[in-house]
Amino acid sequence: MITKILIANRGEIAVRVIRTARAMGIKTVAVYSDADREAMHVRMADEAVHIGAAPSAQSYLVIDRVVDAIRQTCADAVHPGYGFLSENRAFAERLSQEGVIFIGPPVGAIEAMGDKITSKKIAAKAGVSTVPGHMGLIADAEEAVRISARIGYPVMIKASAGGGGKGMRIAWNDQEAREGFQASKNEARSSFGDDRIFIEKFVDQPRHIEIQVLGDQHGNMIYLGERECSIQRRNQKVVEEAPSSFLDEATRKAMGEQAVQLAKAVGYFSAGTVEFIVDGTRNFYFLEMNTRLQVEHPVTELITGIDLVEQMIRVADGEKLAIAQSDVKLNGWAMESRLYAEDPYRGFLPSIGRLTRYRPPKEGPQHDGIVVRNDTGVYEGGEISMYYDPMIAKLCTWAPDRTRSIEAMAEALDCFEVEGIGHNLPFLSAVMAHPRFQSGNITTAFIAEEWPEGFHGVTPDNDQARQLASIATYVHLVQEARRAQISGTLANHTRKLGIDFVAVGGDHSWPQTVTCGTGTTDIRYGDGVNHTVTSDWQPGKTLASFTINGEASSVKISRASTGWRLRFRGIDMIYRAMTPRLFDLSQYMPIKQSADTSKKLLCPMPGVITQVLVREGDTVEVGQSLATVEAMKMENLLKAEKRAVVKAVKVEAGQSLAVDEVIMEFE
Repeated sequence: MITKILIANRGEIAVRVIRTARAMGIKTVAVYSDADREAMHVRMADEAVHIGAAPSAQSYLVIDRVVDAIRQTCADAVHPGYGFLSENRAFAERLSQEGVIFIGPPVGAIEAMGDKITSKKIAAKAGVSTVPGHMGLIADAEEAVRISARIGYPVMIKASAGGGGKGMRIAWNDQEAREGFQASKNEARSSFGDDRIFIEKFVDQPRHIEIQVLGDQHGNMIYLGERECSIQRRNQKVVEEAPSSFLDEATRKAMGEQAVQLAKAVGYFSAGTVEFIVDGTRNFYFLEMNTRLQVEHPVTELITGIDLVEQMIRVADGEKLAIAQSDVKLNGWAMESRLYAEDPYRGFLPSIGRLTRYRPPKEGPQHDGIVVRNDTGVYEGGEISMYYDPMIAKLCTWAPDRTRSIEAMAEALDCFEVEGIGHNLPFLSAVMAHPRFQSGNITTAFIAEEWPEGFHGVTPDNDQARQLASIATYVHLVQEARRAQISGTLANHTRKLGIDFVAVGGDHSWPQTVTCGTGTTDIRYGDGVNHTVTSDWQPGKTLASFTINGEASSVKISRASTGWRLRFRGIDMIYRAMTPRLFDLSQYMPIKQSADTSKKLLCPMPGVITQVLVREGDTVEVGQSLATVEAMKMENLLKAEKRAVVKAVKVEAGQSLAVDEVIMEFE
């Protein structure tokens, strides 16, 4: 029996493995880089070993250092998580040579399926439907352009050893093919140490649906239903759900059987995922097989009741599956929202820094049978580093049906407090509230189609705006009542509060008349609308429950210089309650003008300048590439927004920059 597992990974997946191992009575070993000395997985494990500098190429990707940690701690098994060395054939072979159990598939399956070019050939031979494309290696950008033109645009340029959206680009013309090829090679080399690239036809209006498979070393192989992973941005999954609202039982069965067929063809065992692209008439095509645990595995666990990490450990230890295909039942509906350290208001650019506040919603069973789960690897006060993937947590909800699972997710997102860095919580809330998402009419183009100009926040509808106005007035009254009590204690008299107010939010204002009762506040509007408000909010509380006319909601509250910052369902606005006289005077206040940065290229994220593509005196055209910035393993190409002459270049390749540092100036 396995007695000690070394987790060759970091962050939330390392924490996830530790929790299951602990429940099974198995000791764990964490490995960590300089940047992760105080990380949660290091604190949770029974032992921890330092393996190098912050860059993954000097720590988590160095096989010799991981093996040294195994020897130091006498671990008899290794769980690789996902990413890093999880699909590295050489790593699995080295563990075998060391007599250490690899909690994953056999080396042959990793080699066959880990290479996307080889895997497509094997899939086709095994009778699995595949997407048309060029499976040979591509020498340079010009060859990539020729191949792309022959296949027909649009095409998908992909790293052969890739995963997690790294090393992937969609090209719609020759220029994008040329640039995408080089960017994909650079990202692939940085993330996987392997820059081989292939090209395939991009299926327009597709759904990304994947099948979870599970097999043992005795020839047993089953599938555990599907996951819908179509909500993606830059080929990186954002929201996943299980099951898919699009599949019928016949398609589910056909996809599952093909996935099992492919797994058996390569002698697979352990947990794995076969990914398909599905068109509007439910034709499906093989994309790739991930020979590891998937990031989104919790939604499968929630609808099947099967702990996939536990099954991986048992299979690696030689046990037979205790589950047959007939035992697999899909129960209810699960959603997963990936919380990323990225700023949706700045084009989703990476964000780093300290988590000054990190309060996930309550986990476990909730009211009406709802279940909330949060897989995370961070804590309040911890640091989000520029060296690794930007994912902070995976928030999951389960409910008996899809509608209630979405609503449970919306509520859980409202209750998730994150401060200190940019994050995508508002955007996740916007997805949950979107009518098209709620209808299930989604494709991998959903985000690009619904937010073509980027995400600029959620605008409240009339009812939401007025509800938030009532909340702002309620909060203002509680704050003022507290001040009145304090002033009364100090000056031996009590300051009286008025009953007439004007609530202001954005460009709107609402005159109000307020009546304070026992435990409730009645707010009357001039058009006859009346809000009866109750709440548990007290000054200093950053998350509060409000009930307005019997409807409950959770709202994040913080003091702003001109009022109260209220956040709810992706809405993030400043509201203020004031006396009618103060409101009249406020109309004369000047509006502060923003600084003019139109003649500067500012660094949009913390990162490292990898290339400077122009020189002082150059004339640049609209859309011309100016520089590249690498952050969180992603390469970002900065382009000119207008025709201009470069006046000064302030940086050089290899230089680390903070947000808004000047890269170059224009005349």
